[in-house]
Amino acid sequence: MRAFIKQYVLAALVAAPLLLPGAAAFALDPVRFGKAVPNSFAFGAAEVGVQAKIFEQAGIDLQVLSFQGDARIQQALTADGIDVAVGSGPGLGFRAKGVPAIGVAAMYGPPSNLCLTVLANSPIRTVADLKGKHIGVTTAGSLTDWLTRELSRQQGWGSDGIRVEALGSVQARLAAMTRGELDGLVIESATGFELEEQGKGRNILLFGDIARHFYTHVIFATDAMIEKHPDVLKRFLRGWFKTIAFMKANKDFTVKSESKTVDVRESVVSKIYDTQISSFSTDGAWDPAAIDVIRNSLRDLGILDTVPEAKTIYNDKFVPVKFSD
Repeated sequence: MRAFIKQYVLAALVAAPLLLPGAAAFALDPVRFGKAVPNSFAFGAAEVGVQAKIFEQAGIDLQVLSFQGDARIQQALTADGIDVAVGSGPGLGFRAKGVPAIGVAAMYGPPSNLCLTVLANSPIRTVADLKGKHIGVTTAGSLTDWLTRELSRQQGWGSDGIRVEALGSVQARLAAMTRGELDGLVIESATGFELEEQGKGRNILLFGDIARHFYTHVIFATDAMIEKHPDVLKRFLRGWFKTIAFMKANKDFTVKSESKTVDVRESVVSKIYDTQISSFSTDGAWDPAAIDVIRNSLRDLGILDTVPEAKTIYNDKFVPVKFSD
């Protein structure tokens, strides 16, 4: 009998697939991951984690998909086209509108990744010079809209003290500013730094300075992911926050990776890294003060007619993320 068992084991070993050194000894769980926009330093953490094989080590095959804005992300979550996603903090409000997905982790705090930029030769030098000026944002009711109006409110000018102009894409707004139809615009700081390096623009402020208790970005998961695959979701979140720790400790690797994702020079990404890396959450834990600001912004943005109860827009069962069980 022992001889038979020994012969059976040897035969099984010969028949088993050969594992190369460093290869995974188990199948990876696929996770369909959506980014609200493709060229974002904050969302580029996904590519960093894939390239550094951090998600692979967590047993996750991360399949990264890019979209054009929060609405498209929420549509994909509703259609079961993705399992998890990163989008804006105000996107939490879509849960109250029936989207079968909910925020499961804080991802990125104050909006230091957004800036207000003017032309290099503009007479506007400080925030005080913005009263009555025309500032371009993406769409009415967007985060860029809310931040501009909040800046005006904080200056004591009311929500309309700065004239908000919704003109869509960055290219359209840059063209309008060049023609003199806009005095400035709210854009990703990556583009702002790029314009400064080219001698075409000048950044007046980073919005992280005016909204310190805020979630610019959060991580969403579908109800199906939460209910049917909670272990996979936990491992995804562990991989994500291990990636953030890796980014904080490895600037050079992060800058090279993000330069390809954001599609700007490494010198620009280095500046972005310095201004944004501290805004990343390290464990996904929710800050009640930031949630309250988000809740009220949902009404200001017109996403909801009333301020929702906090617990209806986020789930705190998966955070803070621990790196070991």
